[in-house]
Amino acid sequence: HVQLVESGGGSVQAGGSLTLSCASSVTTDSYCAGWFRQVPDREREGVAGIDSDGSASYADSVKGRFTISKDNAKNTLYLQMDSLKPEDTAMYYCAASNRILPEWYILAGYAYWGQGTQVTVS
Repeated sequence: HVQLVESGGGSVQAGGSLTLSCASSVTTDSYCAGWFRQVPDREREGVAGIDSDGSASYADSVKGRFTISKDNAKNTLYLQMDSLKPEDTAMYYCAASNRILPEWYILAGYAYWGQGTQVTVS
């Protein structure tokens, strides 16, 4: 059973940076992974995804500001968030799948989810 644990959330002023981490309980170098976010009363949305070969994809709203990466040796996924805006405020979740995903931003493709970490930008 795969367990994902996010960390690194917090409060930051607009224009600041945060780095989120997602530690996996198993080796995930062959997995696809992604970061999603959700605000109350709205659907969870994809932020960034990364293939098993390291190819990254981003939502238009974060392109150029966020960077997804992974360290296979540490079984950890990262999301570097720069130039943060108040509209980036949300609960952020990491997700992983051991299957090839047709589209990285489709929630149903991911079998494993973390518990979430809150990011607040003021």
